[in-house]
Amino acid sequence: MSQPSNGGEPPGDLTAAEVWVWQAFRNGSSLDLRSGEPELDDPDGEHEWGPERTVRARVLARLLLDDEATSLPGRVASLHLTGAYVTGSLTLSGGEIDKFMELRHCRFEEEVRLTEAHLRTARLLGCRIPRLEAARVKVEGDLHLARCVIPDGIRLTDANIGTDLLLNEARVGSGNRTRAIAADGLSVSQEVQASLLTVDGELGLRGATIGGSLFMYGSVLRNTQGRYALHAPQLTVEQSAHFADPKRENARLIQGSTPPAGTYGPFGAAGARPPRSQHFECTGGVKLDDSRFGGSLVLDNARFALERDQEISLRRLSTPELCFTSPAPERGLIVLSGATVENLVDKVSSWPRDERLWMAGFTYQRLIHRGHFSLQQRLDWLAAATPEYSPGPYEQLAAVYRAGGEDADARAVLLEKQRRRRETLPVAGKLWGLIQDWTVAYGYRPGQAALWMVLLWLAGFGVFSRHEPPPLKLDESPQWNAALYTLDLLLPVISFGQDQAWAPEGGYQWLAAVMILLGWILATTVAAGATRLLRRQ
Repeated sequence: MSQPSNGGEPPGDLTAAEVWVWQAFRNGSSLDLRSGEPELDDPDGEHEWGPERTVRARVLARLLLDDEATSLPGRVASLHLTGAYVTGSLTLSGGEIDKFMELRHCRFEEEVRLTEAHLRTARLLGCRIPRLEAARVKVEGDLHLARCVIPDGIRLTDANIGTDLLLNEARVGSGNRTRAIAADGLSVSQEVQASLLTVDGELGLRGATIGGSLFMYGSVLRNTQGRYALHAPQLTVEQSAHFADPKRENARLIQGSTPPAGTYGPFGAAGARPPRSQHFECTGGVKLDDSRFGGSLVLDNARFALERDQEISLRRLSTPELCFTSPAPERGLIVLSGATVENLVDKVSSWPRDERLWMAGFTYQRLIHRGHFSLQQRLDWLAAATPEYSPGPYEQLAAVYRAGGEDADARAVLLEKQRRRRETLPVAGKLWGLIQDWTVAYGYRPGQAALWMVLLWLAGFGVFSRHEPPPLKLDESPQWNAALYTLDLLLPVISFGQDQAWAPEGGYQWLAAVMILLGWILATTVAAGATRLLRRQ
């Protein structure tokens, strides 16, 4: 660092505006260069700023990096600048900056470079910055970019933020790049507040770590040139992530200064920009594969617009609660394969009704419905997720119902699983499956077997009570009993001594044979169902 040679007084090569900045820096006070006219003070407006509001970037760099501007006695030197036009590139890369820095409503002519810089706290609020290069930057406190316009994107790859990262109401474009915000490997110790953020291009958070929560209330992510609007595999959020509508109770997380109709977009539009809706909107795919959320992942009333080859991918995701209560996208896939959650909060309307839902290996412990979600609708949900038969999703749903004490619903799910399995069998297997279904519903409806037995017994009793067959041995035959004789025919193991004592003839012999066969079928299917029941218990 250079040593002060003039007692901290401003050098002679500074403009009048730069002298004001220099003196305000030494005094630790705020300097406001705005004109007072909203149109002329808009950092994103196309208008002349004038020399009285223009400050060279290298002057700011001298203040922040060097010790030329020593603080006045009893004051702390810091940069508080509002409404300035900063010419040139503000380059602080690799610098050690121990001064507080806050720039509000400033317009930067060229990009701001903070690559591998070490700062305490940096606040850029409501500014227009062509591009922010801040890879591997280390900020001990907050990094604020709220309400900034950054048309050529932000690079925060492997950046380390000591407390919070604020992007509320910012508008970020991608320029000629694929990514608008490149933040792979980002580490934030506390919260990321990105509500009412507008991003045109990909938002990349691959391998990022957030020590608190991620808030994206009412944000808009758009990527019409690439596959993903949000590319965040292996993201770790220690608490919760929210992609939902902004609400009154969330005002603290949106800095309390949001216009009633939200912020504006996209970039490149001439003239006034119309207000947008308040929903979280995502045009393009979402990838959260292998991500972990310590509290919950909330996708509530979010709007997703996908192409046919795009997806909301939550493969192998892990979270105590997944709230998926957004309208189902018209196109694209929802993939939950291998995900693990404790509570699944959902709506009927949140899931596609065709074959665009994949959830092989998806496990959950409890279902929490928003609105009515009937058993048949749950079965339709499983059918949409398994266009090719797979037993896992059915067994998972049945286990959840059984754990909740809904045994009848659990049996209905397992019965549907057997019916889906029957569709994959050869003709003989299908025929045997139909017999089991018609008779005892694969053992899941034992009362149905009892009903068949009673009907067959009544039919047999009615026939044989009017047509007593001749005895096999006249002297050894027991007294004729049509009711016991019919039971002997139907029950393959228990014997009352009647079926071996009488010899029906003609059509009655064939009737007896049919009843013996039906008795064996009923007994076999009941035994199979009982075996499954004992195995489950």
